[in-house]
Amino acid sequence: MPNRETPFWQRKALSEMSESEWESLCDGCGRCCLHRLQDEDSEEVYTTNIACRLLDTHSCQCGDYTNRKKIVPDCIQLREQDLRKFDWLPYTCAYRTLAEGRALESWHPLLSGSAESVHEAGISVRGCVISEELVHPDDFEEHIVTWVGDE
Repeated sequence: MPNRETPFWQRKALSEMSESEWESLCDGCGRCCLHRLQDEDSEEVYTTNIACRLLDTHSCQCGDYTNRKKIVPDCIQLREQDLRKFDWLPYTCAYRTLAEGRALESWHPLLSGSAESVHEAGISVRGCVISEELVHPDDFEEHIVTWVGDE
């Protein structure tokens, strides 16, 4: 049985976590802020290198996290989502990782102690994306990419 010295992410289910615990699971990669396209026939989802206009492409943090739903109405709030539907998230995402019963990666800031470790590991979108404000929606297909760690 886990004790108090066991990290919260190993002793609690995602649904049991406090707001601060939940938020600390975010590794700061920025991949959840990328536009995705779904093939109408196969329903396969493709990720682009096009970021939400609120994403700071250097820090990989939302520029207005508190008000993001007001500014970007279709922004997905993970806490409200059914945990079984996290498969659209990157394979490396802590929320998906824990929902699937896997252990956090060694580069995760909760393990490394550094917010930079996700960038150093090449997992984040830092330096690899462009803002949606610079791409016409008809051209999104030209920006489909495969990210490190994607399955």
